[in-house]
Amino acid sequence: MKDFQKKNVNSKFTVVRLSISGEKFEIFVDPDHALRFKRGETHEYEKAIAFDEIYADAKKGVRISNEKLKKHLKTNNNQEALRIILEKGELLLNTQQRKQKIEEKRKQIITIISGNYVDPKTKIPHPAQRIEQALIEARVSIDPIKNTDEQIKGIIEELRKVIPMKSEISKLKITIPAQYAPQSIGILRKFGTVESEEWNNDGSLSSVILVSPGSKIMLIDKLNSLTKGNIIANSIE
Repeated sequence: MKDFQKKNVNSKFTVVRLSISGEKFEIFVDPDHALRFKRGETHEYEKAIAFDEIYADAKKGVRISNEKLKKHLKTNNNQEALRIILEKGELLLNTQQRKQKIEEKRKQIITIISGNYVDPKTKIPHPAQRIEQALIEARVSIDPIKNTDEQIKGIIEELRKVIPMKSEISKLKITIPAQYAPQSIGILRKFGTVESEEWNNDGSLSSVILVSPGSKIMLIDKLNSLTKGNIIANSIE
């Protein structure tokens, strides 16, 4: 059993609160593991639980009665009650935790946009700094709790009011000389979706690959580095 310890509780952990019929059920959790559980990224709720205690007021250390647990959560099992509160309750991040999670999300969003969207005029991805500035100009609100995938569509719509953006997936046919072909397979699959592979009579490898704008640049750079520039890459319309 994990015991309640007042020291460092406010800075290290946060609270999940479930309100039922005017009663509050609160538990201390590790914010990172709690987020992963609530997003469905893991089913290991135990890693999120900081202390095996359930409170009416977690910050004051006031425990909830067993009678109220039975009445409102329909269980006498403490572990089951902890899981229910974590699953259905609201994660209450403190100011520092909230800022940290928003910054992490911001970086993820910038990476996704720069890797998958281009300026329609130049066909080149916007620099990360320009996307970051556009987020500020468009006054985009980033939710620290929601998955990035859940937010990205709405954020793209807001950013398009500030900067031109187009999603553009390229289809390339890339031919790798025989001596570099085996090593190239991992690179191709890392940076794109391989639609087909064909081993030619001379031992070279021809692959048709779907790749995002940002990944396209990195893919060509990696292959040129591997083959000393001896690749053939053509766009397929």
